[in-house]
Amino acid sequence: MTTGPTGALLVVGDVVTDIVARHRGPLAPGTDTAAVIRTVPGGAGANVACWAAHWGCADVRLLGRVGADAAAWHERELVASGVQPRLVVDPEAATGTVICLVDTGASAERTFLTDSGAALRLGPEDWSDSLLDGVVRLHLSGYLLFSGPSRAFVAAAVESARARGVPVSLDPASAGFLVELGVDRFLTLVEGVDMLLPSRDEACLLTGLPDPADAAAKLSRHVPLVVTKQGAEGALLAHSGTVHAHVPAEPATPRDTTGAGDAFTGAFLATLLTGADPEKAAREGCRAGARAVERVGGRPPGRG
Repeated sequence: MTTGPTGALLVVGDVVTDIVARHRGPLAPGTDTAAVIRTVPGGAGANVACWAAHWGCADVRLLGRVGADAAAWHERELVASGVQPRLVVDPEAATGTVICLVDTGASAERTFLTDSGAALRLGPEDWSDSLLDGVVRLHLSGYLLFSGPSRAFVAAAVESARARGVPVSLDPASAGFLVELGVDRFLTLVEGVDMLLPSRDEACLLTGLPDPADAAAKLSRHVPLVVTKQGAEGALLAHSGTVHAHVPAEPATPRDTTGAGDAFTGAFLATLLTGADPEKAAREGCRAGARAVERVGGRPPGRG
């Protein structure tokens, strides 16, 4: 674990309800497939914030948009994880919901059915420069780039952060959504971001290169620091067009890989805010990722 930083981490992103169905082997079309089903709090942005707090960041704040249906529950869960929620309650849309189908057999496949609901209705009217008071890093979930209102929100937040000298990191979030958005559009939208934390698939998609090291190197010509998360193969760190470090993964026995990348990001940011260098932060990220895959759901264990 790390010691707390001298300033706050502000995470902006999705807060959703995860319905996790763990089944073994292929789904049986037209009939029943036995599964273990749990409802847990999730969302990439919320998960990152919770893991950052779990990893020792003393002041983690989360801005997200939820529906009135589940706002109180999500707020309680975030507070219990050591996060200060700044939740905007949407007057019309319900809280986003994701059904996570997790194959517990040899394939360990994950499939997501996503209803973003209120999560992607965060707009520029939800941003205020005062949200950066006391903040030393702003982290954005890439899901915010996948709707018009939240893209406008990102532009306002990044402009405000740059004016204050607050560094901004972003996780691309979803290879599937990136295909719809378009690579060129994504790279334009992330101008002003100082750190990108893609998965291996996202890095390759964003560059058109099959090798993740080549992809990380190319991306680091667009964004100053690129940290590519590779699951069981650890992480790559690149800047100025060159890969400078390959951090190995921690051994783990996976039960559910949902949220492993969020765990990496949260621990990475928490460690970085202590003044550690990115390579040490990536080692902590790999430790957190290993812990995450041994749990069901995307959040760290509760406190106490």
